[in-house]
Amino acid sequence: MPSPALAGTHVAIVTPLRDDGGIDWAAWSRLLDWHAASGTQGVVVGGTTGESPTVTAEELLELTRRARAQIAGRMQLIVGCGSNDTATTVARVRAFSNEGVDGLLLATPAYNKPMQQGLYLHFEAAAAAASVPLILYNVPSRTAVDMLPETVARLAQLPRIVAIKEAVPDMARIRALLTQCPAGFCVLSGDDATACAAIAQGAHGVISVTANVAPAAMSQMVGAALHGDMARARELDARLSGLHEKLFVETNPIPVKWALERMGMMRGQLRLPLTPLSQRHFAVVESALAQAGVPLAAAA
Repeated sequence: MPSPALAGTHVAIVTPLRDDGGIDWAAWSRLLDWHAASGTQGVVVGGTTGESPTVTAEELLELTRRARAQIAGRMQLIVGCGSNDTATTVARVRAFSNEGVDGLLLATPAYNKPMQQGLYLHFEAAAAAASVPLILYNVPSRTAVDMLPETVARLAQLPRIVAIKEAVPDMARIRALLTQCPAGFCVLSGDDATACAAIAQGAHGVISVTANVAPAAMSQMVGAALHGDMARARELDARLSGLHEKLFVETNPIPVKWALERMGMMRGQLRLPLTPLSQRHFAVVESALAQAGVPLAAAA
């Protein structure tokens, strides 16, 4: 069976900011070109790593439109536009369906903790409003609600719901999704540390934080795994293992933004309530970058 259209490596891309807190549009263009040249299959704009809680609706729209123009078909463009309110999610889905994107990523509603039927009805309403593919996003460590495979399987019957980003790092969960969902439904890992193992179980790719700093290596690792060369995939993944771990020593995207500044790619500016990486973590993140062969900028 052919691989799903969303298979491969997608980066949950950061939102670069200037020192004054505005979006750094020059860095945005630079990052997008770098990912396209590095083999990344797609970018997810306005996800958790993109600081979605503090990105305004107007900024998300501008990020999307500039990304679409910059990418020019070289990568898939996916936009995170869900919320914990179904009516707001429906309105966002309807609006962003008209922005020339390849898909929309919708996380499970955070904080209000719906039951499984509430999750089903939430995403059913979003699917009815969509005219582009929808990717479900299950990340209970962030949202305090876990969408079970049985619910995903029901949603996978709806025409617009084509994939899930599953961030539960459990291979039994990956197997359950693959078994219960229809053929052709795309299961993407949302956990870098177990993405290689997930693909070995049959998953189709990853939406990655690590790809922000090592896009070529992540693309090569996932490509090897998808082609069944697990020895090569595990070898490549071993070099990335430090990043998979150390990019989460503090809340994502704090460490990854520090790393990108250390690489000379952009400023590491964040929006409150996120704060800069603690100095005690500088050495461990830098060591993980070195292990992965990521070149650093010369010290000032």
